[in-house]
Amino acid sequence: MKLLIRNLARSITEAELRAMFEAHGTVQFCNLVMDEKTGGSKGFGFVGMPKQGEAKAAMKTINGQEIAGSKIRVKKADTTPDSDWTRDKKPS
Repeated sequence: MKLLIRNLARSITEAELRAMFEAHGTVQFCNLVMDEKTGGSKGFGFVGMPKQGEAKAAMKTINGQEIAGSKIRVKKADTTPDSDWTRDKKPS
């Protein structure tokens, strides 16, 4: 299951994001979205967890927590062909 994590503090690293979710199960991938111009975080990212039960538990536990001064939001990522996630991952 692909999860969208929003409202992350700009100081959160990809390793820290991964660790948050690994506490709830197997993490297949973790991508913190970075600004191409500044090289800094855009404040959101994606986490893939292969086991739906673990993903749902992580979503329920982490959603709404205050991490590094920001109340983060976690939801299932939109993976339709028109979503930003899918469009960004198509080969050039």
